Order: sequence, then C-alpha cells, then structure tokens
Amino acid sequence: MITLSREVYDTLVSHARRGRPEEVCGILAGDRDDGGDAYVGDTFLTENVADDPRTRYAIDPEEQLAVMETIESQGTEVVGFYHSHPSGPDSPSDTDRSSATWPGYSYVIVSLNGSNPYVGSWRWTGDRFDPEAVVVGDDSPSSAGG
Repeated sequence: MITLSREVYDTLVSHARRGRPEEVCGILAGDRDDGGDAYVGDTFLTENVADDPRTRYAIDPEEQLAVMETIESQGTEVVGFYHSHPSGPDSPSDTDRSSATWPGYSYVIVSLNGSNPYVGSWRWTGDRFDPEAVVVGDDSPSSAGG
C-alpha cells in the first residue's frame, strides 16, 4: 500500500494537468514501514527530458541524483517515482515496463484518460509491476500505529 498526503495527491494531479499533452514526472519522498507500506509526504517535480515527451518520460540522471540527495538530507527517503499518462492507459505501459529500473520502489501513474484523473501505483519487482493500493490521507506509517 502507498499513502499519499492530500497535498501530494493534489500536486500530482495538478502537475499532470498543467503538463498535458506531454507526460510529466518526478520523485516521491517519504518513508516505509517494516511491512513495506509507503507514506509519501513530499514530491519533487522534475523535467521530462525524454526524446518524445508526449509518449515517454525520462528524468535527467544528474537532476535525479541531486533530488535524491536533497530527499536524504531532509531525513526522508525516496519511496518511488511518478509520471503521467495524458491520454494513455490507467496502468503501466509496455514502455514503462521496459524502462523501470528501481526494484522495490513504487511507480505512481496519473492518468488523464477519462473525465476524472486516475492515480494508481505499482511496485516494480525487477521483473514485473505488482499493483498496490493507493490511499489518500495524512498518516505516515510511523504515526499510524500510535
């Protein structure tokens, strides 16, 4: 399961809408509990440097490293990545599968394919994407138990 703070959820949807017709992307920051459930309390918007940003996304490696260092310096961790599908599927595409490189991390997709945005998440295993529940709320895994 991945929990997005209300602010993060709103930011992802807004970023996807503003970026249309191109895909947008970024990095998700938060923490994980011992069971692997993630809480995302912050998001870092990155530039999409893909050759064809209408159908692909790519984060510049130098920008990615800088963002990851910022996240760690703030005492949180990278829990995943996100991108949008302005008119594509509500799930990972074949391109998403072929370019996924971070096993154990969540890949959130904001699809604008329907009348309302769809926000889904999948955990990359190294071989496939496993769907995970998305919850919008403000409790981190460390505060949920007490």
